[in-house]
Amino acid sequence: MADHLLEVRNLSVEFHTAMGTVKAVDSISYHVDRGETLAILGESGSGKSVSSSAIMNLIDMPPGRISSGEILLDGADLLRMSAEQRRQINGKRIAMIFQDPLSHLNPVYTVGWQIRETLTAHGKSSAEAQTEALRLVTRVGIPDPEHALKKYPHQFSGGQRQRIMIAMALALRPDLLIADEPTTALDVTVQAEVLALLKELQRETGMAVIIITHDLGVVTEIADRVVVMEKGALVESGTVREVYKSPQHPYTRKLIAAAPGKGEMHEPHSKGEPALSVRDVRKAYGGFQALKGISFDLMPGETLAVVGESGSGKSTLARILLRLDEPDGGSALWKGRDLFTLAPAELYKLRRDLQMVFQDPTQSLNPRMTVYQLISEAWVIHPDILPRPKWREKVAELLVQVGLSPDHMKRYPHQFSGGQRQRIAIARALALEPQLIVCDEAVSALDVSIQAQVIALLDRLRKEMGIAFIFIAHDLPVVRDFADHVMVMQKGEVVELGTVREVFEAPQQEYTRALLAASLDPDPDVQAALRAARMEHAS
Repeated sequence: MADHLLEVRNLSVEFHTAMGTVKAVDSISYHVDRGETLAILGESGSGKSVSSSAIMNLIDMPPGRISSGEILLDGADLLRMSAEQRRQINGKRIAMIFQDPLSHLNPVYTVGWQIRETLTAHGKSSAEAQTEALRLVTRVGIPDPEHALKKYPHQFSGGQRQRIMIAMALALRPDLLIADEPTTALDVTVQAEVLALLKELQRETGMAVIIITHDLGVVTEIADRVVVMEKGALVESGTVREVYKSPQHPYTRKLIAAAPGKGEMHEPHSKGEPALSVRDVRKAYGGFQALKGISFDLMPGETLAVVGESGSGKSTLARILLRLDEPDGGSALWKGRDLFTLAPAELYKLRRDLQMVFQDPTQSLNPRMTVYQLISEAWVIHPDILPRPKWREKVAELLVQVGLSPDHMKRYPHQFSGGQRQRIAIARALALEPQLIVCDEAVSALDVSIQAQVIALLDRLRKEMGIAFIFIAHDLPVVRDFADHVMVMQKGEVVELGTVREVFEAPQQEYTRALLAASLDPDPDVQAALRAARMEHAS
């Protein structure tokens, strides 16, 4: 028996591009043992996902190439095995769950068919596969499991899709599970449930887990050890406590310092008339009441955070306020004018004052336009803002403001990571110098240091330009650092509304307390106390 279940030795991966050779992984080494959870921590471009793809033989070659190293599973080098041998190992001994389950589940097959295929491909009979599929979806907590097996991926919520992917990954009882950013887009309560499920299943099966993340709170909650990657290199490793309490590398110290939720809370101070006054906004889709009479005020230059789980109505409210959807009732007075009754020509003029940054930049950025065209399009539509000779200079300035390079203006959206695309979307919103920006989960996909950089940028713009924000988020530490007021929504209703200090330090509603309890803290001691409090409350 080998010393470790999996051992990566001096692994290097490079990609050949039109711009030259890119070394995505540079001679890294780490191991994971049976029953252990190893976290690979790093930002976009650090090489953490590429290294895990090498373990699963998922790197496209060409343009990729494993230029050096060994990947040993129980002492046998995976890189020296034939394709047929690797197929026998993938799924059966090593399984993987991905960040976006909707992209990795086949939309034209039911989830039951997809789970059964995993089993029949490795020798199970159809009857055995059906029985096991039912057991698996029941075990991961999917409601009405018999009916659920007949549904398609789009008929489930994000958290349920992630549970289905976990069921598929565990179908063959693997020795090692690789989880690549499995909770990034999930609400805090759903994230807590998925992490708890992984830990519970690990105790039951004894499997090892490699979890890839940029979230220090996830590391603290689930991992035993952590390795830190930067620009393809492994820069630090140790137990979670060692790395957090005594970081040795400057990059690790930078990540820890950038973790949100530790700064001073904002104290609202604006007086006078609200910039936006919303009263009794309602919206129904068929028989479903998405919004049930939402009311709030937003002062000039202040930030209202809107929090709540998926389905609470947060994004519906955002789309209605910008007239991307029409309300069924209520009013929204922007500087005294009702946005809901404005004629199209009047609304067109106001568009430059009211901008939105969407949750998914892949869908909100035109794939056929360069970054320069995407950002400067605002000045094509509103030509009185900036003369054409100054466009290139202003695009470069906006890109630098959001942490990108002026050289990026020649590229297309598909040439960037998800976090970089979100920064482009923020730069585009800033191009019109708006007075209100609605951010719908605008920083949820960003790395912790870039997230801190973007939040600092938005905070500076708020102070210098008086921009107000409606900030929809599920990341409560970010809300704590950035917002002035917090509005908690549940099932289309406002259940709590107050200043950040009131909501975070003295929540009045049980639902708000549950959201706060589910939030993860990067400090191992704080997270241990939160975990103990949750267990005591549950018992």
